[in-house]
Amino acid sequence: MADAEQTTRWNKHFKAQGHETLAIDASNGTGVKDISGKVKELLREKIERQLSKGLKPRAARALIVGIPNVGKSTLINRLAGRNVAATGDRPGVTKGQQWIRTGSDIELLDTPGILWPRFEDPEVGNRLAATGAIKEEVLHIDEVACFVLKELAPRYGDVLSERYGLDSLPSSLPDLQSAIEVLEAIGRRRGCLAGGGHIDYEKAAGVLLRDLRSGKLGRITLEGPEEAMEPIGASE
Repeated sequence: MADAEQTTRWNKHFKAQGHETLAIDASNGTGVKDISGKVKELLREKIERQLSKGLKPRAARALIVGIPNVGKSTLINRLAGRNVAATGDRPGVTKGQQWIRTGSDIELLDTPGILWPRFEDPEVGNRLAATGAIKEEVLHIDEVACFVLKELAPRYGDVLSERYGLDSLPSSLPDLQSAIEVLEAIGRRRGCLAGGGHIDYEKAAGVLLRDLRSGKLGRITLEGPEEAMEPIGASE
């Protein structure tokens, strides 16, 4: 679901720090087969030592770790070739730890999604809420939707215009009011109306966020390496 161009930039960013990365699509399986080869490459010295002693290399043990609702269980099921981990389009589906064998090469420790205790930067919370990594009850859904619109307008404005039939969408939404106006336009287009013909902002926000999370807006990335490395408050 991520923007391929942004994923390439993230890969370069991590590799520059000495980390090995793989870009995969756990939903359709693209790139999943490369994981075993990468694991063997990283453990080459250990495997060679075991073979030199006449030992059969043991399966590599790996930890599956990440924020909630990013597809960890979907990846595990792909690697295992069967449905061994529960999946769902919401955070908190995985409740406990379990070891899962994926053939002879890798054993995976599946763990529940984790988050740091609190967010110093409110934008972090908004991005997590936008993607469904934290429960909607934590933040106001209409505020999250306005944040998403402000984030998407510069890079994905044409996507928003096409999806919701917006005639003119500015290349940036500099303040909350400008984002609210776009959310109102989306609400009117999608019939999100309350009594007296007023916009039901919560319903309009739900339409936008469901479209983002389901991939109906296309491949979207909310944060590139440059934004992630900015000190908190640097853009203010």
